[in-house]
Amino acid sequence: MRILATNDDGIYAPGLEALVEALAPLGEVVVVAPNRERSATAHAITLHEPLRVEKVSRNGAFFGHAVSGTPVDCVKLAVVSLLEQRPDFIVSGINPGTNVGTNAIYSGTVSAALEGAMNGITSLAVSIDSVEEPDYSPAAAFTRRFIERLASGGLARATAFNVNLPDLPADRIKGVRFTHQGRLMFREEFHQRTDPQRRVYYWLGGELPVADDGADADSTAVLDGYIAVTPLHCDLTDYAALEQLKSWSLE
Repeated sequence: MRILATNDDGIYAPGLEALVEALAPLGEVVVVAPNRERSATAHAITLHEPLRVEKVSRNGAFFGHAVSGTPVDCVKLAVVSLLEQRPDFIVSGINPGTNVGTNAIYSGTVSAALEGAMNGITSLAVSIDSVEEPDYSPAAAFTRRFIERLASGGLARATAFNVNLPDLPADRIKGVRFTHQGRLMFREEFHQRTDPQRRVYYWLGGELPVADDGADADSTAVLDGYIAVTPLHCDLTDYAALEQLKSWSLE
């Protein structure tokens, strides 16, 4: 089995290291990840400057390829140029902080998985509901089990799975829920500040509310202590609106 591992937190992120360690027994794991944090870059790609790649070692051994671009750049470059063979799976993460609700749209972690699915490769984006030194081991272990199940068959097409775990010890996680993407999004605010040259600038902040839109939503599952697994695709068509438009006459 060949697995491509990436993320949006950079090649030195501890979540990526935990992921690679957990997946290594499954086969060949190749790391192609940004050379620095590229969170909230969504599906951005690099067009107007070159992509530079450097080999990175950790603990005295080769670890992976650090790319000067975005998570989606990493997937594209790996699949098209860096890898001798296409991977069987792509895994993006493990991200500190959930990617649930509409906030998944902004996520570089999730977009890397979507790019994999667009290329016909089953992919996972894995996140955990903590940003302060989380224990990555439950997420890493679940990712390995889920890939083993996916490898045994049962899905007819390549899909991107958005996996979000509660920040709980493995023995306190209640189970797995297969969920839909909710509508939860940050309550955003811009903080106005002044720099030493007395120029005004703005810094985006906010908080993630608790409420969502039902028991089957991804954020609700995580809040209830379950692992949320949400299948995603890139078709953005609003089919209900499309059917209504078909009855219009604009000629």
